[in-house]
Amino acid sequence: MKHLFSKSGILVRIFLVSFFALNMIGCGYLISVDLIRDADNDQVVNLGDSIFALSGEIQGFLHDYAGETFRRYSVSGAELTGGALAPSIYSQYNTARSDNPNIDIIFMDGGGNDILLPALAFDPYDCKTQWYEWGRLSGDCKDFIDDLYVDMVNLLNDMYADGVDHVIYQGYYYTKNGVFLCDDLEEAIDYGDTKIAQACQNAAGDNIFIDPRWVIKDRDIIIDGIHPATSGSQKLANLIWPVLAPLL
Repeated sequence: MKHLFSKSGILVRIFLVSFFALNMIGCGYLISVDLIRDADNDQVVNLGDSIFALSGEIQGFLHDYAGETFRRYSVSGAELTGGALAPSIYSQYNTARSDNPNIDIIFMDGGGNDILLPALAFDPYDCKTQWYEWGRLSGDCKDFIDDLYVDMVNLLNDMYADGVDHVIYQGYYYTKNGVFLCDDLEEAIDYGDTKIAQACQNAAGDNIFIDPRWVIKDRDIIIDGIHPATSGSQKLANLIWPVLAPLL
């Protein structure tokens, strides 16, 4: 009976993962809210991944607070520089400049999928920390994130050179076990957020790091274990808004 129950649990998980994936993917791309390429305030631009783009609620709250809309180019599945699922953060930025190069403020995230997507597949960089590793992140994962740090600094430097005045860079909160097993990425998230903060400090320009780890709880994350629920989106918007508002 125990064997059958365990097998059933595995089958249920496979079904849930398959169901979630099929509902996330349409026409070859992960589901995202629509881009906003012409807004009330075109000088404020959002770039990023599905934390912003899956529901669009973070930006929706910010629009409500500001009483105006901002441009949006974030896309679910986006990685910093490459990836086959979605336009990269670099590509999003280039598209935004192509639409209108007059950009004063960018609020964004980036780098999470670079770590998460391989970890959910075969974890080639050993970014998951198992209980028996006593919280020690592997050297391979650190090296990988160090390479991402270089990409972050290069992107922020490019933005500064292009005349962007302010960048608000939102880090990543702790994921949980849900449809995807993401509870063992805490050390990778900690190291990644440290590198985002360092990139903001060391790159040229006015770059502000937003740390969401202390405010987002498991109840603020939807069933997939990754994306913010409405409560989580509002908390994230409430972290961004006090930084964004004085810059508008």
